[in-house]
Amino acid sequence: MTAKKNTAAAQQDVLAPVEAAVNASKETVEAVMKAGTDAYAKQYEQGVSMTKDHVEKTSAMMFKNYDDLVAMNKANIDAVVATTTTFAKGFETLTKELMGFAQGNVESGMATTKQLLGAKNLQELMDLQSEYGRTLFDSCVAESAKIAEMSMKTANEAFAPIQERVQVTVETVTKPVAA
Repeated sequence: MTAKKNTAAAQQDVLAPVEAAVNASKETVEAVMKAGTDAYAKQYEQGVSMTKDHVEKTSAMMFKNYDDLVAMNKANIDAVVATTTTFAKGFETLTKELMGFAQGNVESGMATTKQLLGAKNLQELMDLQSEYGRTLFDSCVAESAKIAEMSMKTANEAFAPIQERVQVTVETVTKPVAA
């Protein structure tokens, strides 16, 4: 009976670092998801605010023709819709990437746990644990770089329609002034 308790205690001791690693991975994924969501919300609000302010100022000062104003506002709204759509698709892609990474970490953790439980001696156990830690760290660093790159690409693609509309609006507004 005490041998079973000792074995159970040893297994618990072996599983504790794995559980800690899985929990750390989960916290990392949650932190990345929250950071991505916060960044998306902030940039979205800035884009909408910038567009709204610009449209209001331009409308009040320069446009006398209602048809031109309606066309410009429609194009600006279309740009905001395009930006929002791009952000949503990018966020979906990021979410899938993060979930795939998390699932891979869980599967890797389970495989390593099986290896750890099959270790023949303490040295083999320590070697396996060390290798798993190194591999997990390397994959987290690589995944972080990949997520950062994907986030920047999404942000750049999402703001392209807004930037284009700002440029068109500035050209439209300054053309009558220059003439």
